[in-house]
Amino acid sequence: MPVPGELTFVTPRGAKKPPRHLADLTPAERREAVGGLGEKPFRAKQLSQHYFARYADDPAAWTDIPAGSREKLAAELLPELMSVVRHISCDDDTTRKTLWRLFDGTLVESVLMRYPDRVTMCISSQAGCGMNCPFCATGQAGLTRNLSTAEIVHQIVAGMRSLRDGEIPGGAARLSNIVFMGMGEPLANYRRVVGAIRRLTDPEPDGLGLSQRGVTVSTVGLVPAMLRFADEGFKCRLAVSLHAPDDELRDTLVPVNTRWKVREVLDAAWHYAEVSGRRISIEYALIKDINDQAWRADLLGRLLKSHRVHVNLIPLNPTPGSKWTASRPEDERAFVAALEAHGVPVTVRDTRGQEIDGACGQLAASEV
Repeated sequence: MPVPGELTFVTPRGAKKPPRHLADLTPAERREAVGGLGEKPFRAKQLSQHYFARYADDPAAWTDIPAGSREKLAAELLPELMSVVRHISCDDDTTRKTLWRLFDGTLVESVLMRYPDRVTMCISSQAGCGMNCPFCATGQAGLTRNLSTAEIVHQIVAGMRSLRDGEIPGGAARLSNIVFMGMGEPLANYRRVVGAIRRLTDPEPDGLGLSQRGVTVSTVGLVPAMLRFADEGFKCRLAVSLHAPDDELRDTLVPVNTRWKVREVLDAAWHYAEVSGRRISIEYALIKDINDQAWRADLLGRLLKSHRVHVNLIPLNPTPGSKWTASRPEDERAFVAALEAHGVPVTVRDTRGQEIDGACGQLAASEV
């Protein structure tokens, strides 16, 4: 159900919906769906075990299910949702970006990043984005459609399979962090994103058994959806893509700010922090001569001080042909110092992936 005042997007007339998939369904719905196919309801748990615990979507591997039932169950509940167009890697193959082609030809991206102490995956929740932020490749491409819950989840399942099978250097591993910071505005695809979080964090075999504390959901500031998200009872981290502390500039950089102003967005974030007990992450792309002035750093520090917050400064990864570029190193250092002077914790993001079209949307745009 849409939230009053929330932005909504209509699927283009004539567009096909993604096929029904196990990951779209709750455990109860899976049992009902399996029963509707003339199979014993307990087969739903077997299918869930194969997909969510073993990452095995090939029916040939389902040896606990009668051979005569496998193809029917696979066709109806585990259809192929997406295929790999290509992988590109950097950082000695520990950062891998994947371009996916969905069932209808739509292109989306995900990125898997392996660090010494953790493995993070950045996933997409929409094909394109309707927020129209001018410095973002995805925003400039516009919105194609929302991803289904299963299309979101399958990015993670594929990544976990790759880690288990040793495709990423460093030996077998398990995902520790998931960030909804790929293509799209997650809270504009609210119902499916919430469903995906439940699939990712429900215990095996109902879901993947990941920790909610390892999940970060990013938003440009859809205030009604932020307030609704606080009511879900999650322990996920909320990341607010702020990019400017003043409404005059943010109206330009993040056009949705014309509906919900900086203080409204921050008030909704503080509410989420209070309810969830989690610190808010403020995402701030530093753009040369646009939002990196000392007075803006001071204003941001005054807005954030004394709150449960951390600022993640992001040196802009410029897109081809864009007038926007990263701040000068000395301006970046001054911005950090100004925030620290207000007692606001701040780090500068490790800019992985620049040599592989690392900015979200660049790889998909290059394929078109």
